[in-house]
Amino acid sequence: MRLGDATWPEVAGISRPGSDDRAPAPIVLVPIGSTEQHGPHLPLATDTIIAEELTGRAVHHTDGLMIGPTISVGASGEHAGFAGTLSIGSEVMTSVLIELVRSADWAAGVVLVNGHGGNHEAVRSAVAALTAEGRRVLGWWPRWPQRRDGGPADLHAGRIETSMMLAIDPGLVRLELATAGPDASIDELRSRGVRAVSGSGVLGAPDGASGREGERFITEFVADLVHSIERWRPLAPGSGS
Repeated sequence: MRLGDATWPEVAGISRPGSDDRAPAPIVLVPIGSTEQHGPHLPLATDTIIAEELTGRAVHHTDGLMIGPTISVGASGEHAGFAGTLSIGSEVMTSVLIELVRSADWAAGVVLVNGHGGNHEAVRSAVAALTAEGRRVLGWWPRWPQRRDGGPADLHAGRIETSMMLAIDPGLVRLELATAGPDASIDELRSRGVRAVSGSGVLGAPDGASGREGERFITEFVADLVHSIERWRPLAPGSGS
């Protein structure tokens, strides 16, 4: 169930008015994405769409989960200069996440399902601060193949994201406009920005992307998300220490 579709008694687990019987508090999954350029062939909401897809599938693989509202604008300063890109920066993003999780003290915990690499710093900082306060929060993002410099092997709007979007909603992919872009180090992107490195906004090559491959990536990422939740899940009352 989506949090926004529920009533407050349903979220509180109250079966009927006046009843003392309550279901366990839910764990809330919050999809986090971005609104930023993804080359000439993928929509601005790519990261958000992927985060929502992974979250939506995860709730069908384990119980006690509820889908929270999506955060669709994040820290995307490295994509400045491309039309359509919006950003609130890491500092503001961190504050938003902290306040959101603090307000969910009625939940058994909150899982931040992040679909945008530029949000990693904010998610890490928020989780560290909230954990220090004793709050139940988990930060998660897809673990892509890594390069030697620690960055993802397929940086931005390349084969992996294009394949995943073809699996989720092929009508949003302008495959005929797909073009390969240069490779770049994480340090270079942070110092110069994407615009200075790639005129198209693509970092990597969408060549060979397919919905079938995208479905495989999605399945793997969902399995990892569910596994991470199960390992982290707060213990039920009376289940031990």
